[in-house]
Amino acid sequence: MAIHDAMDVLNGKWKISIISSMCYYNERRFSDILNDLHGISNKQLSKELKDLEENKLVKRTVLDTQPVSVKYNLTEYGWSLQNLIYDLSDWGKKHREVIVRDWQDNNQSKVTQP
Repeated sequence: MAIHDAMDVLNGKWKISIISSMCYYNERRFSDILNDLHGISNKQLSKELKDLEENKLVKRTVLDTQPVSVKYNLTEYGWSLQNLIYDLSDWGKKHREVIVRDWQDNNQSKVTQP
């Protein structure tokens, strides 16, 4: 059940990427996160941030500025995912190397075959 519970909170295409963006910076504005994640819409990012806030991973702070601005921070609980994010990033880099190397090996052997 523990894996199921974790995946229930972190599921979807964007949540881990949003948390990752916030792990590298202490606080982020909505537009900063949006710029980090290529392909996400404003509406989808807003929904994902609300989900993360409901799960106590992200804190939303409205600043008393003109115009009003909002910043997002990982909560202390959200920071507990930092090692998981870094490990996942390391694994992703290694996986990409394996796939690229395999693709290059396969394409090179096709070129050298008569």
